[in-house]
Amino acid sequence: MAMHFDLTIEPSTITAVIGPSGSGKSTLLNLIAGFETAKSGRILIGGTDVTGAAPSERPVSMVFQDNNLFAHLDVAANIGLGRRPDLKLNETDKAAIAKAIQKVGLTGKEKRKPEALSGGERQRVAIARALVRNRPILLLDEAFASLGPALRHEMLDLVGILQEETSMTVVMVTHHPDDALRLPSRLIFLDNGKIAASGSAKELLSDKRPSLLRKYLGAEDSGL
Repeated sequence: MAMHFDLTIEPSTITAVIGPSGSGKSTLLNLIAGFETAKSGRILIGGTDVTGAAPSERPVSMVFQDNNLFAHLDVAANIGLGRRPDLKLNETDKAAIAKAIQKVGLTGKEKRKPEALSGGERQRVAIARALVRNRPILLLDEAFASLGPALRHEMLDLVGILQEETSMTVVMVTHHPDDALRLPSRLIFLDNGKIAASGSAKELLSDKRPSLLRKYLGAEDSGL
C-alpha cells in the first residue's frame, strides 16, 4: 500500500497518532527517525532537510514498546548508552544520567537489572535514556501499549511533565484514543496510508467527530 503523508508538527507540542492496524502509524515515525526512507518528498526538522540523514544525525530519540534494554546492564548503564554507546562516561555524562534517573522517579534503583524492574520501571529507563540524549524530538511508538490502564496513565503523565519541563516535541503512536485526551494533544488520524483527519484531540474525539473517525472509534469500542 502506497503511503502519502503531508503534515507539519509545531515545535514543543504533543501529537498523538491513531488509526487502524496497517494504516502507517509506525511508518510515519520511522520516516521521521530515519529508520525508513521515503521514495519521494522531504522531511524537514527545524527547517533543516534531513531526508538523507542517518538516524544518528537527526535530533530525534525514539522509545519502543519493548523498551530495548540490555539484560546484562543495570539501570544506570542502560541509560548511559543514550549518552555514549561505548559507556566511556565522563563526569558530565554521569551527572546527566543521575538527573534523568531522578526525573523519571528511579532514584535508588540505579544498580538493578531489567529483570528486577516492573514493566513501568523498564519504560521509565527507556524514557530516561531518551532524555540523556538531549534531543528536541521524542517519538513514542506504542511505548506503553503493554501496560495496564493505571500504569499507562502514569507513564503518560510522566511524559507530560517532562515535555513541559524540557519543551521537547513529542509524537506518540497509540491504539488508545483516550491517551490523546490525557495530554494537551493534537490528534492525527491515519487511514489507508493517508492523514484522514487532524486537529485538536478534544475536538476530534468529541461527539462532533468526523464520520471516518466515528467509524474507527466504534470498531475499537466493539473490540473489532
